[in-house]
Amino acid sequence: MMLKPTSLTSLLAVAVLALGTLAQVHAADDKKADATGTWTWTWTQALRADAPAPATPRKSTLKLKADGEKLTGTLSQPARGGRGAAAADPATAAPAPVETEITDGKVKGADISFSVKRTFGANEMVIKYSGKVDGDTIKGKTEFPGRNGAEPTSRDWEARRVVAEKK
Repeated sequence: MMLKPTSLTSLLAVAVLALGTLAQVHAADDKKADATGTWTWTWTQALRADAPAPATPRKSTLKLKADGEKLTGTLSQPARGGRGAAAADPATAAPAPVETEITDGKVKGADISFSVKRTFGANEMVIKYSGKVDGDTIKGKTEFPGRNGAEPTSRDWEARRVVAEKK
């Protein structure tokens, strides 16, 4: 069977398009989400439901390392005020940050999740984080246990990757 020149041209055009599509898919695979790095965000929080939020936003710093589907790292956040809080920074009067190891860290594609156990006096609280890495941003939710048997509370969080200065 002999192909006509127009059929051969059409077949060649389809083959070139297919190869181009495969190249784009391969390039997308090479740009997988990377959770490894240092991430920061600021937030405000009222310590009681009827209390106003602090006047100064509080900064969190998350250092992550992804190894396959395992995620490890630390979360540094300002201590809560009151008894047992870390010494305040004299320049800002803000509580000194508390660094805590993350646990149960997982990575699946662009999705991440981990937990952080915080201790406040004699009380411990496990806060669960989940999110999706998109370039230099992580957007997700935190889940806090409810007080006295109440339902857990969920909040949005959004972190930006700290990009190292080039020297």
